[in-house]
Amino acid sequence: MAREFNVAIVGATGLVGQTMATVLKERRFPVKRMRFLASARSASLSLDWHGEAVPVEETAESSFAGVDIVLMSAGAEQSRQFAPAAAQAGAVVIDNSAAWRMEPEVPLVVPEVNPDDAQHHHGIIANPNCSTIQMVVALFPLHQVNPIRTIVVDTYQSVSGTGSAAVDELREQAHALLEQPAQSPMPSVYPYQIAFNVLPHIDSFETNGYSREELKMLNETRKIMHAPTINVSATTVRVPVFFAHSEAVHVEFTHPMSPEEAREILAKAPGVVVQDNPAALMYPMPVTAAGRDEVFVGRIRRSLAYPNSLHMWIVSDNIRKGAATNAVQIAELMVEKGWL
Repeated sequence: MAREFNVAIVGATGLVGQTMATVLKERRFPVKRMRFLASARSASLSLDWHGEAVPVEETAESSFAGVDIVLMSAGAEQSRQFAPAAAQAGAVVIDNSAAWRMEPEVPLVVPEVNPDDAQHHHGIIANPNCSTIQMVVALFPLHQVNPIRTIVVDTYQSVSGTGSAAVDELREQAHALLEQPAQSPMPSVYPYQIAFNVLPHIDSFETNGYSREELKMLNETRKIMHAPTINVSATTVRVPVFFAHSEAVHVEFTHPMSPEEAREILAKAPGVVVQDNPAALMYPMPVTAAGRDEVFVGRIRRSLAYPNSLHMWIVSDNIRKGAATNAVQIAELMVEKGWL
């Protein structure tokens, strides 16, 4: 009989936490017992698990006794507090926050790219940033054939990356502006109005003028791809889209690569769907990527400015593949390989 596992989701009432539960059910992960953990203010709630109302419990350091796998999406502060306790209790923690990603002893894993790194965990495995995940899934197969030297990426990131409150804010602002266009809505989640606007600002700014989100894409890409010399320069932008991030990616390779070769490689790559026929108006879009687990790639073309370079457009659901699905795939990998 196949082994089943006791699973806990920390941050279970949040957008990513709820999607983690959905993905576990969809992929038929072998759960023996499910526990939903969250903050004290959510402890009176219940969440559905296969038709059963499972009460949400307040997260405590004692919450992890008997738990095999912890999927954690409650923010960096909560992760720093509770992930070590869960690991000490014998669980493997797959953490969606930025708390552990750049710790040398913590694997940072995208199963399509560096699955073997997960074997070397010490109780905690980090889930990368959503914008990094979709980029490396698309670029790593090309890098294996023709090493990448430089990546310049401009992101168009949906509001769901900030959480359910941001989704609500966009919806409410859009409705208010359509009803009364002359009245500026008061922002709450973001520093400025997000409806019908774009904000070149994700996370806090560093002294070099880059945001933390932009530097994550540099540092995480190098760690995941085991490519410490790749140059990555990012500009990350929040756009008024509910779900799915888009990226305009400009890649310089060591040797020339034709768009046809890139399409052929990507068509065989795990987790990638090529949608690239501009003549037929076929290209990736957030509205078609939302709710899906694949990374969609299109608009693959030669650079007119730089030799050995291609441009491409990459779109993926940031809540699913960019967070929940990637975490569940790591859990599946751990089960498959016997690394728990």
